[in-house]
Amino acid sequence: MTNWSTTRRGFIYGAGALTLFPTLTHAEIVTADDEDVAEVTRRNASSFRAQDWSDHFETLGEAAILCDTVSRALHYWSKNGDYRLYPTSVPRTDELTKRGYTKIVRKKVGPSWTPTASMRERFPDWKPMGPGPDNPLGSHAMYLDWPAYIIHGTHDTRKIGRKSSDGCIGLYNEKIEELFAITPIGTQVRVI
Repeated sequence: MTNWSTTRRGFIYGAGALTLFPTLTHAEIVTADDEDVAEVTRRNASSFRAQDWSDHFETLGEAAILCDTVSRALHYWSKNGDYRLYPTSVPRTDELTKRGYTKIVRKKVGPSWTPTASMRERFPDWKPMGPGPDNPLGSHAMYLDWPAYIIHGTHDTRKIGRKSSDGCIGLYNEKIEELFAITPIGTQVRVI
């Protein structure tokens, strides 16, 4: 009887401690990058916070998008006051991350994908790919006026919330479809 009480009491105290320290309940996820070097990354859903467009843009214009690579979130504002917040994947390293102001210059449903020169250097067997379930750009893509930088969907939902791209900002396919529908060509974009 004593062993059962001690074990049950330990379980109750342990469960109570986990509720007092919520960060302990969020398991760190170990991932391997392209060179099979394991790193520990966290999904950053708990770090989402609303932003104000005026902190990043002089005017709202038709719409504005802020891609925050630290919190791994995309913020969208429309001229009619609509505000949306989406979880994203972000570039794996600072070297792959271009920061600054740009804009949406083209949109494509069912985009084709072509590996960049740096990707082909690391993976010589990678070939261009048309639309479909294996395409890394997912179902929709919005091209920036920076060459090879895209806000796009992904079929690999494990990438969202992680540093996993070669420079692009990725969203769940259903979220990029939603964003695609409300984002006009010319929308101003800031990547921080």
